[in-house]
Amino acid sequence: MDSARWWQTGVIYQIYPRSFQDSNGDGIGDLCGIVQRLPHLVELGVDALWLSPIFTSPMVDFGYDISNYTDIDPQFGSLADLDVLVAAAHGLGLRVILDLVPNHTSDRHPWFQDSRAAREGAKRDWYIWRDPAPDGGPPNNWLSNFGGSAWEYDRTTGQYYYHAFLAAQPDLNWRSAEVRAAVYDVMRFWLGPSRSRSRAIATMPDCPSPSRKSEMIRSGGQLK
Repeated sequence: MDSARWWQTGVIYQIYPRSFQDSNGDGIGDLCGIVQRLPHLVELGVDALWLSPIFTSPMVDFGYDISNYTDIDPQFGSLADLDVLVAAAHGLGLRVILDLVPNHTSDRHPWFQDSRAAREGAKRDWYIWRDPAPDGGPPNNWLSNFGGSAWEYDRTTGQYYYHAFLAAQPDLNWRSAEVRAAVYDVMRFWLGPSRSRSRAIATMPDCPSPSRKSEMIRSGGQLK
């Protein structure tokens, strides 16, 4: 195992910032609070910190609904606070991993706001839109991971958009070269000078085929 990479053998400690350590008394954990606890993590033998999403978010899904990939949600701190955390962690021999979540955005992300504005919009193809079924219902019977239909009707343009999770988390269309380029730009931002080494580790893209129709539903152990 001498040739193994650090992440194959290292101890990775996941931190949910909101409940980890509050440094300013507002009842919400933050980046400065994590800095205070770094020596404790070193004592535990940790090699890297995996931070649950800290990006700007409406917090419908506690940070997994991102509305700005290149800034920190104010309740957790600022970009400057993250730089302090990364520098302090590196000084103690700890790596920092950011949870990017490239599968979907918040429905309040400017990309989605542009996409839903009009069928002819510049970013319409950045998300997965389909016409209603003949009866006006969802395009097919796909289910969200959180229950219920994976399709949400949008009255503005009369189409449904796909969401593998909450309706407030529309899926990005990874078949779009523009989407891929935009997300890669985000990754380059976090891999730049003074930023931590970012890795999309929690939710990888899941882009359903446009040709797929309704799934067979398992009921009582039988497919029907």
